[in-house]
Amino acid sequence: MYSKEEAARLRQQFWISFGQYMKPVPAASGTTVNWINYKTGVKHIYFKMDVDNKKASIMIQLAHPDKGIRHLVLEQFQEFKLMLRNALGEDWDWIADTTDDYGKTVSQISATLNGVNIYNQQHWPDLISFFKPRIIALDDFWDNVKPVFEDLSL
Repeated sequence: MYSKEEAARLRQQFWISFGQYMKPVPAASGTTVNWINYKTGVKHIYFKMDVDNKKASIMIQLAHPDKGIRHLVLEQFQEFKLMLRNALGEDWDWIADTTDDYGKTVSQISATLNGVNIYNQQHWPDLISFFKPRIIALDDFWDNVKPVFEDLSL
């Protein structure tokens, strides 16, 4: 086991390494992007990457506090499901209602890689290989559909 400080240091070191690895990659729009803290530019819609000592996940998280509006946004994403699948090259899991790390009910579309551990530096290449193509594909997808979600006026 790692101390709390050591665990925090390793997590920080991984994300710094990933950020440096991704820094030269431009967004689909040609602009510079902070891949680790990706800003969708639409309130209540987030692209998140997370990893712990068992699994890694990447997701589109819909966090509007109103369930009806959140589900409406999820339905809009479902309209683009084929486009999303084509961009990603794989199917992701769709969950209408789940709980985030803070106990809030959210909707999410996600992919998970099991059997990886952020505290094992030998797993870092696998983690980078998991996150990199998916966040780039999400960015490409988002570059095409973002105007639709901006027009929803969430």
